[in-house]
Amino acid sequence: MSSALAEQCAGMIEEASFVAVLTGAGISTNAGIPDFRGPQGLYVTKQYDAEKIFDIGHFYSDPKPFYEFAHDFVSLESKIMPTVAHRFLKTLERKGKLKGVITQNIDALHQKAGSKNVYEMHGSFWQSACIECGAPFSYDELKIRMKKTFVPLCACGSVIKPDIVFFGENVKHYEEAVALAQESDLFMVIGSSCVVFPAAIIPTLAPGKIVLINKGKVQLNLYNIALDVQEDADEFLAQVSAYLKW
Repeated sequence: MSSALAEQCAGMIEEASFVAVLTGAGISTNAGIPDFRGPQGLYVTKQYDAEKIFDIGHFYSDPKPFYEFAHDFVSLESKIMPTVAHRFLKTLERKGKLKGVITQNIDALHQKAGSKNVYEMHGSFWQSACIECGAPFSYDELKIRMKKTFVPLCACGSVIKPDIVFFGENVKHYEEAVALAQESDLFMVIGSSCVVFPAAIIPTLAPGKIVLINKGKVQLNLYNIALDVQEDADEFLAQVSAYLKW
């Protein structure tokens, strides 16, 4: 069954002239980054207090829960590598098909794989700023300060916050994401269950065919869903790549 679906997906990609993609945590789990809602996700394992990690109000009152997560992320970041799916999208872009990746992830694995047009709706760790004076910090500077104090501090004594979108803050690149979706003739959702808004709105704006690739059910009910593949993204896209002969 998956082979037939992969062949269909390859055919849709060959026919398309403007592909746009929305990715979520599921595209990075094979790289070793836990998601939030999967069987081994943070909400299930209770590895962190997931309700507090990305809550902006809680960050301002007590940034320690976030930095418990951040310290683990920093230790992982140098070891994690892009997955088959990340590399597939880089090739899709290089072939001129993929016009942009809209991602909910903060791991920068798309850029690590070589993708150029990446829109991080939830930001990333690569830039930070002091919450009081606004002084900017690079990722390397943030890591140095995290070694000095568990919660990194600016020279002014206030907490440094990475340029990550917390619950209670506006997402980034929403207008660009909307434009990509509206112009696409093939829109792919990879590794996202589409339950987090406003990212979940983006696929609903795509006028062309939609392909869903996610281990679990994607919470979309749209007339133009052409394929609903509930399988491992790496395994499925490896098959698609074979049909495309890339």
